[in-house]
Amino acid sequence: MNWLTNFVRPKIRALVGNDVPENLWTKCPKCEQMIFHSDLSNNLQVCPQCNYHFKFSVNERIKNLFDNNGDVTKIKYHSKLLDPLKFKDTKRYTERLKNAKEKTSEEDAVTVVFGRINGNKCVAVFFNFDFMGGSMGTSVGEGFVAGAEYALKKSCSFLVVPCSGGARMQEGIFSLIQMPRTVVATNKVKEASLPYIVLLTNPTTGGVSASFAMLGDIHIAEPDALIAFSGPRVIEGTIHEKLPDGFQKSEYLLQHGMIDMVVERKDLKETISKIISVLTHKKIQ
Repeated sequence: MNWLTNFVRPKIRALVGNDVPENLWTKCPKCEQMIFHSDLSNNLQVCPQCNYHFKFSVNERIKNLFDNNGDVTKIKYHSKLLDPLKFKDTKRYTERLKNAKEKTSEEDAVTVVFGRINGNKCVAVFFNFDFMGGSMGTSVGEGFVAGAEYALKKSCSFLVVPCSGGARMQEGIFSLIQMPRTVVATNKVKEASLPYIVLLTNPTTGGVSASFAMLGDIHIAEPDALIAFSGPRVIEGTIHEKLPDGFQKSEYLLQHGMIDMVVERKDLKETISKIISVLTHKKIQ
């Protein structure tokens, strides 16, 4: 970035003065092009050169998916700072939770909302990777179950958008219990003949992918998303073999029948609304 620092930025400052932010650009990790933050934001955090999908915040997803610029009702769920194992590594678990809450302004790693997608009623559970890697602990399980129960109450579709490293190790067995618990919740939604749709984002791994994330009626994935139980480096280190190119990425999983479709971010709202309409026997908007 020397040419940006030493040449471009001084030229801009010469024209507009010194009030130029230090970080105007983002470097795409795929094509290595420099992108203005404003251009990236206007393109839904997708590289305009190579279509690489950057991380998308929960609030941005809600705004992009739901009607009226993200007009939704937040569903409250039971959440408290639990530390059942009195866990401590380099920090106490309670301290990590406190820092994550301050960083994200959320109670835990999931946000549960109710709204409409092109007129279709929908309850959605969004995972926030910025909250301890979107890991699934007791409170996340509470949020997931609350979302499923609200979908049953409203008799509407249930959408889950995982972005997670898996189970939360600091809660041990209490975290692992959330795997069968979320499976039971999804089964109740299915028994009521309500659509259960999963939008897999980068990354979806560990205990999340090993439970509710792969049980949807329809599985959608964003391009180039990592979807796995263990990461490729862990597997290669275990079996001592080179994995195929793109192994565990969404396009590879689509080719091998593990998911139903790969959809670009700009097309997600229309795609999801059409799926809901078809599954609920409504006229497509």
